[in-house]
Amino acid sequence: MILRRVVVAGTLSFFAVAMLCTVAARADEAYAVDGHDVFLVGNGDVHDQTSYHGIERLAIVLAANGTTYVAHVSYDKDGDGGKHHETASSTSTLLPSGELRDGPSHDPDYLTVLNQPFAVALDAPTMRDLAHLKRDVPFDFPSPMTGAPLRGSLRRLPDAIVAGTRAMGIAFEASGPLQGALPDRPALALEGTIRMKGTAYYAYDTTLLVALRATLAIDGNLAGGVGHAPVSIVYERSMRSMRGSPPPTPTH
Repeated sequence: MILRRVVVAGTLSFFAVAMLCTVAARADEAYAVDGHDVFLVGNGDVHDQTSYHGIERLAIVLAANGTTYVAHVSYDKDGDGGKHHETASSTSTLLPSGELRDGPSHDPDYLTVLNQPFAVALDAPTMRDLAHLKRDVPFDFPSPMTGAPLRGSLRRLPDAIVAGTRAMGIAFEASGPLQGALPDRPALALEGTIRMKGTAYYAYDTTLLVALRATLAIDGNLAGGVGHAPVSIVYERSMRSMRGSPPPTPTH
């Protein structure tokens, strides 16, 4: 999920289909990745829980034909079907024309840093604008897991030290309707509401994302189901830079 800076009538709007900033060539960024999914139907008639723990590496490749961000995750997936070791990857390329091209991508559990509701990096003008925010601003974007339109607000958080570096904090809350199937449950047609909230921190020295925590909650009913059984789904994802830590070893 990528953000861009658009100034409209003196306010900031952040969308999920825009440009990455170009950052200086640097070593790969490593992140500790965690996640948790909870799926409930009816009064607990169906109850699934899945946890994710792993290591992610983000590579930034600068070339004449564009800047490419490549994320690879190695993780353990622990759910009702047992514990399995998995891998995922995603790619985004910023072309010299300013066009953003996503893919290839294989990230079924939404664990890569390029597939989140915050950009992997911000450009310098956006960092400056965020640094001077005094009030909440509108925030509209499609849900990363469903594509459904979400509307909410973005606000500034106090700076923090993350992985040994000073970082700018932002937070948002957004919501919107859901009608249709989810990518990870294509046979499940739902009617309900999506609510999403999260926080993200960007390093001042590189403008890269160094910490993320996001929760997406879906509450609704099975469309056309007997008695319109209630459904509750919660996806939680967190990522934190491992700068200054010993070289990470993927779990097995």
